[in-house]
Amino acid sequence: MIGKTILMLVTFFLPLIIINLGIITSPWLLFSLYITSGLGMAGIGMSVSHDAIHGSYSNKQKINTLIGYTINLIGANATVWKIQHNVLHHTFTNIEHADDDINAPFFLRFSPHAKKYWSHQYQHIYIWFFYGLATLSWVTTKDFVRINRYRKMGFLNEKNEFRNAIIGIIGWKLLYYSYALILPLIMVNLPWWLILSAFLSMHFVTGLLISTVFQVSHIIPGAEFPRTDKNGLIAGDWYMHQFATTINYSPRSKLFTWLIGGLNYQIEHHLLPGICHVHYKKLSKIVIDTAKEYGMPYRSNRTFFTAIRAHVTMLRQLGNMPQIPE
Repeated sequence: MIGKTILMLVTFFLPLIIINLGIITSPWLLFSLYITSGLGMAGIGMSVSHDAIHGSYSNKQKINTLIGYTINLIGANATVWKIQHNVLHHTFTNIEHADDDINAPFFLRFSPHAKKYWSHQYQHIYIWFFYGLATLSWVTTKDFVRINRYRKMGFLNEKNEFRNAIIGIIGWKLLYYSYALILPLIMVNLPWWLILSAFLSMHFVTGLLISTVFQVSHIIPGAEFPRTDKNGLIAGDWYMHQFATTINYSPRSKLFTWLIGGLNYQIEHHLLPGICHVHYKKLSKIVIDTAKEYGMPYRSNRTFFTAIRAHVTMLRQLGNMPQIPE
């Protein structure tokens, strides 16, 4: 994990440092450096900060907190992510209005319980554009929108907690934009629109990669979309719920597993999020045996591309099926 952390941080920061030296005169080199930085950004989000915010990077909480701030360095926010992902997604996986990972704008439909619009029949085509905008949304407006909503939901209710969180979000984003966009606009002797385009291309690549990696484990044929009971709680056993709503993919590729932080072993991650992803492959053997013993479904797509095809199939189905009534 230490080696991976160093590699991902270097992959993210080194291209930006080269850009900010002001020595780049080639548009193609500018775009290449920004996109390389975007791959490092994705690596930090999936392989470093994700584990740290879950508390599984280290057995020392101070180290987890420190490493968790790497998500702030790439323009997102650890406080918002912890509520959205750790609390809401991991507790209420695939439950409409409760799992914030499937609460989408009206033009996207990730649940059969969501309201259906005519445009959804084409979402399997245009969704990739919006996946590419995902991280750009995080570094601009989404964190502010979500933290305000989370406060209304009862989070961040300690004295000055919400105010401090807002100040922190603003401060970290100013830091991020200073070295990712403002300094390049000052230092690079190329048209401003070209620099901005390269910056946007970095985020498009990152957003497309991260969104796809996360979504193909849950928005897929075979995954269930249950409802909460009348008290707003999961109906039935929580562990069974995770098996029912989650599907693995590409379990044989060691390199791919390493690159995406073990997120292809999504079942193991959901069942035991406090365990570092470097252990998921060996852990999966135990989980498979336990699932068989208790009659729980353990499903996995053979490759990442198989999972993407299944995801497209599910998006098409959701785009055409009527809304399931309450």
